[in-house]
Amino acid sequence: MKSRGERHIGLLNGFAAYGMWGLVPLFWPLLKPAGAGEILAHRMVWSLVFVAVALAFVRRWAWAGELLRQPRRLALVTVAAAVITVNWGVYIWAVNSGHVVEASLGYFINPLVTIAMGVLLLKERLRRVQWAAVGVGAAAVLVLTIGYGRPPWISLTLAFSFATYGLVKKKVNLGGVESLAAETAIQFLPALGYLLWLSSRGGLSFSAEGPGHAALLASTGIVTALPLVCFGAAAIRVPLSTLGLLQYLAPVFQFLLGVLYFHEAMPAERWAGFALVWLALTLLTWDALRTARTARREIARAATTVGAVPKAESPVVGPGVPASGAGVPASGAGVPASGAGVPAAGAGVPAAGQGVPAAGPEVLDSPAARP
Repeated sequence: MKSRGERHIGLLNGFAAYGMWGLVPLFWPLLKPAGAGEILAHRMVWSLVFVAVALAFVRRWAWAGELLRQPRRLALVTVAAAVITVNWGVYIWAVNSGHVVEASLGYFINPLVTIAMGVLLLKERLRRVQWAAVGVGAAAVLVLTIGYGRPPWISLTLAFSFATYGLVKKKVNLGGVESLAAETAIQFLPALGYLLWLSSRGGLSFSAEGPGHAALLASTGIVTALPLVCFGAAAIRVPLSTLGLLQYLAPVFQFLLGVLYFHEAMPAERWAGFALVWLALTLLTWDALRTARTARREIARAATTVGAVPKAESPVVGPGVPASGAGVPASGAGVPASGAGVPAAGAGVPAAGQGVPAAGPEVLDSPAARP
């Protein structure tokens, strides 16, 4: 049981992590005239520099040798690096092209996509409320498709890429900093090659727009890694159910920025689609909290029952003591399914294009993505 002070620190770090992920749409436009491709490449290069310094500081390198001796695990890290590259690239392009609201939608529907993938790929079984939430989410996508005049491809790409990333990360099971280091190490050479190619064509803004612009591009490494550090500090101090609620902060902030700051259009049909998405998330969150509460009650009842059992030599079983096994939840009972408002171990930032800390002793990744 964590102390109140520890929980308070965890909540502050959680708010900081999801707050930074939610406000990151304000950062990417500062990097213009760099295009989305150059920003993405800089993010990969400088993220590796940042995490390498962090790992050197704490002297934690043993995981790298173990990873290199496990080809299957290394292949999964490569897949994760490829998928998060798509996620990062689409997110940066969407923000700098005036699609912040549609990008935020991707992280709102990410839990629904995660649930759908759990059913289709992992053969997970859903409760009725979860099925209802998935159905409402599908209706929301249909309404938004009609409203946009096309499928909301930005949202769907972000949601599916991040859900896939979370699924792969769950199997890799690396700590957040280690995972980011491994992924950016794989991304580093292609990213550096792209920057050198841009430079040879005279299209590199890093050296052409002054030291301030270069410093901003270099800071993409900190913008990527710092929220992960805060998330890791939160994840080891507060319950996953709390993190499951905090994860919605990022897309909420992004949505509000898109509407109030960037003044993106929100006709009635888009409001209707978003309303359906929020209804689906409300159902998921309510079901997750209700199920977690039921599980806690069953565990408390089981603990009370065990304490009330008389000693073996007593021939009489006291009143109110259930038969063996009664009142004890079956293994896994009452545990919300992955994506039901509570991030699965190893699964996304986030939202929200934020990167997902993988389950680890210090830094965990969340469904929330690295935007």
